[in-house]
Amino acid sequence: MAYKDPKFSLYRSKDGAVLGGVCSGLSESFKIDVTIIRILFLIPLLMFGTGALAYIVCWIVLPEKES
Repeated sequence: MAYKDPKFSLYRSKDGAVLGGVCSGLSESFKIDVTIIRILFLIPLLMFGTGALAYIVCWIVLPEKES
């Protein structure tokens, strides 16, 4: 049985979401400004084209935040 920390979970959040809520959810989970998370997705997108793929995978895999 896997241990799940009740204080930490990854999810998508519609609060402050621009597209799918991935960056907004990650910023809430890691308690980091959403702008930093968006830049961390943008840099690989512009340099290698992998940022979009990572975002789409997160969008599919991460559950939406329960209200």
